[in-house]
This record gives sequence, C-alpha cells and structure tokens, in this order.
Amino acid sequence: MHAITIPQPGGPEALIWAEVPDPAPGEGEVLVDVAASAVNRADLLQRQGYYDPPPGASPYPGLECSGRIEAVGPGVSGWAVGDEVCALLTGGGYAEKVAVPAGQLLPVPQGMDLVTAAALPEVTATVWSNVFMIAHLRPGETLLVHGGASGIGTMAVQLAKAVGARVAVTAGGPEKLARCAELGADVLIDYREQDFVAELRKATDGAGADVILDIVGAKYLDRNVKALAVNGRLAVIGLQGGVKGELNLGALLRKRGAITATSLRGRPLGEKAAIVAAVREHVWPLIEAGRVRAVVDRAVRLRDAGEGHRVLDSGEHVGKVLLVAE
Repeated sequence: MHAITIPQPGGPEALIWAEVPDPAPGEGEVLVDVAASAVNRADLLQRQGYYDPPPGASPYPGLECSGRIEAVGPGVSGWAVGDEVCALLTGGGYAEKVAVPAGQLLPVPQGMDLVTAAALPEVTATVWSNVFMIAHLRPGETLLVHGGASGIGTMAVQLAKAVGARVAVTAGGPEKLARCAELGADVLIDYREQDFVAELRKATDGAGADVILDIVGAKYLDRNVKALAVNGRLAVIGLQGGVKGELNLGALLRKRGAITATSLRGRPLGEKAAIVAAVREHVWPLIEAGRVRAVVDRAVRLRDAGEGHRVLDSGEHVGKVLLVAE
C-alpha cells in the first residue's frame, strides 16, 4: 500500500507519499480500506517532530478515518467485511489501509456519505468525553468554546446547543464568528479585538462560564480562571498558547473551580472504547436526526496531505480539512 511518511521532521513538504508494507489486523482488530482521513493539530505536531506515536502504534500520521472493512481479525464480533465505518485511531489514517481495534469503530451515520464521515471520530470523541463525560455540561449552563470555528469548536457548539446549553465562542474575525452563529452560538467574541473575560461577564450578567473548552493552554490559563463561573470547570485539550502558565490557586479556590487536561491518543484501549461507545449512544442519533452535522472546510487528495497541513497552519479554515484517498 501507500502512506504518508515523515522521513525527516519539518514543514508540510516533509510529508512524503511512499510505498510501505500492508498492515495486518491482529487480535480484536479489523483492517479498513481507507476512503478518507482528516487533518488534526496533533498531525502537525507529529510532522514537526514534537508528538511521536505511542509505542506499537502506526508510524504514519492520521488520528481518524472512514472506509470499508477489508478483513476481520480473530476475536472480533459485530463487524463484517464490507461494512462502511469510521474510526478513531492512534495513528495510521494517512494511508490506504489501517488496522483498527474493533472498539474504536463506528458505523457511518445514516444519511451521511462515506468520505464526510471521516470528519467525525476525533471531534465527537474529544468533545463528548471532555465537555459531557468529564465536565458534565448540563442544560441551561453556559459553555465557552475557544476556537469556535475549528473542527473541535464547530462540533462543540452544535452538541452543547443540542443538549440545551448556552454557547459562547471566541474566533478570529467576523466571518468565522458568523459561521459559529449559523451553528447556534449565542455569544460571539472576536479574540483579536475583544477581551473574552469582559465580554463573557457582560453576556452572563457577571456569572461567567460553567464550562470552558480550551485549545490554547498556558496563554489563556489566568483569564480562563477569571472567566469561570462559581463551580465552573475548565477542560484543557490543546496547548497552542504554550505549556507553562501561572495559576492563581486562590482565584480557583474562590470559584470552587476544577481544571482537567486530557488527550485521546495515549489513552488505553478500554478508555477509548468506552468513549466511542458513548459517542455512538449519544451523538450518532443527533447526527442521524439532522440536529448535528459535520462541518467540512475542504477536501484534498490524501497523497497531497501537505496542502491540508498548510491550510491548518494558516488558520484560514472553518471546520475540518479532509484527505481523500483515490
């Protein structure tokens, strides 16, 4: 088969389409013939040499895919050759074939085409696990989503609205904010021009956000704590603004607040399977009912993955960038 390899870390040009050995499904795995993958921030970090795959994982980037099951390994039940699926991966999505633990498979939602389904696994698993399973966002509460126009952000807005929460977003510029509003965002904050702490207080009569989903990290740490409501929960899922920040524990104590930080890639198989099962139970019905949709900015050829990385690097996208196999 062919896959995107990274002989040397670097810019988007470091991604090389090359012939590599075919994977084989092991115990509890299936082999998926990949129709599409998608670009995630973690892929950019891996390309740059900052985020190596966990031991035993595929060396190729790609944390999600869609496709058809080509072979079923020993110990797998409930899936058959020919099934159309999408999958959460530890790596290997930028390839023509990938071996996937059966617990990380999802059926393609009814009414959705196979390629578009590649936009779902990573964002739905990330948002559902952090916002709902960990931070326990409830109806009537306020969620602040940083990067509301990103793949994660566009899904978080929709899921929070679907469960009856109020949603505030930060995004860069009026065009991205307008797209967030189309998805249901109630409070629109241009982080380039506005102070999100002040704007959120104004919009919530001084209360703040019950849950904050943060992709920035250190740069926003102090202001995120200030933006929290009493009993608020800050979920950190990205470090685009650095890894080391100063935390005022007194302010957090007065808020009776909580901070969590998670990533999906390195979690044990059992934890990933539990998250995927929860997504199938709670999110898939919303997608099939048309209440939540995949937001796709554009699709490029899988062999041209470097172009997809350039789009994410530029920050010009809204939603997901897909990589389509030929």
